[in-house]
Amino acid sequence: MNQVLLAEPRGFCAGVDRAIEIVERAIEVYGAPVYVRHEIVHNRFVVEDLKAKGAVFVDEVDDAPDGALLIFSAHGVSKAVRRRADERGLRVIDATCPLVTKVHLELLRHYQRGDQVVLIGHAGHPEVEGTMGQAPEGAVLLISEPEEVAGLQVRDPDRLAFVTQTTLSVDDTADVIKALRRRFPKIQGPKREDICYATSNRQKAVKELAGRCDVVLVIGSRNSSNSNRLREVAERAGSRAWLIDGPEDIDPAWLEGASAIGITAGASAPEVLVEAVTDWLAAHGHAGAETLSVGEEHVSFGLPEALRRDA
Repeated sequence: MNQVLLAEPRGFCAGVDRAIEIVERAIEVYGAPVYVRHEIVHNRFVVEDLKAKGAVFVDEVDDAPDGALLIFSAHGVSKAVRRRADERGLRVIDATCPLVTKVHLELLRHYQRGDQVVLIGHAGHPEVEGTMGQAPEGAVLLISEPEEVAGLQVRDPDRLAFVTQTTLSVDDTADVIKALRRRFPKIQGPKREDICYATSNRQKAVKELAGRCDVVLVIGSRNSSNSNRLREVAERAGSRAWLIDGPEDIDPAWLEGASAIGITAGASAPEVLVEAVTDWLAAHGHAGAETLSVGEEHVSFGLPEALRRDA
């Protein structure tokens, strides 16, 4: 019988908790439907649950009808998206994670001082698009790998700064920053790292988990950046690792010969999915789950004023 270990911390972070509560409270206060630009967080289960409650997810501002209440996702949006919502006269509630907003403000501070900004992140991710969109088009340079540093063409190496996407691999990002500092010794960076506490904590926990488990199951959707990074971290730490939305994705062949199975969940994956996976494992003869804790989290973010119960 296999041992099953649950990483702690895992699952929802404070920014995801806040974003989901914003959508649920908006439906409660203003009535359905409410419109959400892009997925509020990158998790299929969460999105389907909110759809059932009255949320309508749209790709762009112009897809929301006139007079609609529009919610911006936790990943943040560009200034152009905000302007378009204002032009259309839509009621807007912003669910951007405060830690993403912090990166936006860092980038703006550097840009307004005349520094050129390098963003470390993954092209096409909504958070990256929103962060780059805080400055005029072409003002921010985007890289994701250390090898890309050599090809950067900058205006002035003495007036350079970097910020990062909040959901990156801690180790990979450190390698990119080292490469930037080698080539540009005067480059400025954030006083505290931009990778959010939840991403860092979950990666630390999954390293510990992978050190004790032959197999690690990472619960999270395929478009979730932080969940994908957890799978990569587990593999680099020596485990066989798979990203799953839920128990329906598990191939029993993955577990053959494993003496210990680890489970973690990305910051946008709810605990109900963890429970479903542990139930599946128990039903298939794997031992009851034990928690492997590497720390606790006590972070919370308040709701926008329009949705506070005491407002």
